[in-house]
Amino acid sequence: MKPLTHKSLSEVIRNFTPNWFTLNMGTGITFLTLHNINAHLFASQMFVGELLWFVDIFFFVLFLTLFIARIILYPEAVKLMLKHPIQSMFLGAIPMALVPILEGFALYGQAMLGDVALDISLYLWWVDAFLAISVGWLLPYLMFTIQQEHKLENMTAVWLLPIVASEVTASAGGMLAPFYSGAMAESMLLFSYVLWAFSVPLALSVLVILFLRLVSHKLPEKALAVTSWLTLGALGTGALSLLLLGNASKVVLAGTQLEHFAEFLYSFGFIMGLLLWGYGLWWYVMSWIITIKFFKDGLPFNMGWWGFTFPIGVFTAATFQLWQVTAYDIFKILGIIFSIQLALFWILVFVKTCKGMWSGYLFSAPCLSPETGLPKPEEECEKFAKKKYDKE
Repeated sequence: MKPLTHKSLSEVIRNFTPNWFTLNMGTGITFLTLHNINAHLFASQMFVGELLWFVDIFFFVLFLTLFIARIILYPEAVKLMLKHPIQSMFLGAIPMALVPILEGFALYGQAMLGDVALDISLYLWWVDAFLAISVGWLLPYLMFTIQQEHKLENMTAVWLLPIVASEVTASAGGMLAPFYSGAMAESMLLFSYVLWAFSVPLALSVLVILFLRLVSHKLPEKALAVTSWLTLGALGTGALSLLLLGNASKVVLAGTQLEHFAEFLYSFGFIMGLLLWGYGLWWYVMSWIITIKFFKDGLPFNMGWWGFTFPIGVFTAATFQLWQVTAYDIFKILGIIFSIQLALFWILVFVKTCKGMWSGYLFSAPCLSPETGLPKPEEECEKFAKKKYDKE
């Protein structure tokens, strides 16, 4: 296989796809979990979390640069991406990848930048909200028109990616709103509820269609097996958003004309969050069953493996929020179990991704499956590379 160091920059740019931003999603939710877990697991826990935040920022800037360069230098490739029924869905990963970074400025940045970090976090949140809404409207429109061709038998949980982006931004609004005051905090809180409504009802509709598709046409191909975990992401984030927004309402709405709604929003957030969490628990078990089946049959690595990380991460965050509200130890125990799973999955996928980046096969156009838009297994790429590069 031709290593990355032997590939031209133009080749990397031309073959860069938005699914790379799932690395930021997975890494971001990992350092947020390290920060939020209420247990002193090891001496350098906070340092590792901050380090991962810097790593996440580095990769986001790198990927954003490559993506913008692709748009400018290869606009024809971008048109093909928008028409691709699966690869285009990963545009939703861009705003979701930005969310942990902007939250990191509020959690870690204040120690280095002071109040400026909160200003950066606020500006990035509004940018992220704009991106999430744009993707949430653009991609469904392309799905509705002749620009993309979709069939029920080819449908997967990837449909959730552009839709879920808005609720991820809403969860960030719930986390950030208490850091601010006055009209800005109130606007962020109320707009976050609108973002939640932009996303969760549609996501629940997609889950109904997905259930019908799985019953009618059975499991998808191996390359898309990991997409079953995306269902957990939609439900976990939906629950987390309501729990965080309910907590924030008590702080943000205090002393305002909407203060009398705060207690209701807190209670509503708990009840609805618990129901969505329970629905997510069903998909969590089902995702494990599906994954074990595919692992037995052989599950080749591709960038879709990052779907193992972010969904379980937001479900973990929702679990810990339920523990804080109820003080029930069962949520604490489950949260720790999910955190361990997240850490193991992140290490596994990050190592495999670094190997794939170095070998260069993740950037090889002939190895991008026309059906999934994701890189094919490394073995298949090596066969192609051997025939091509032996002649050079």
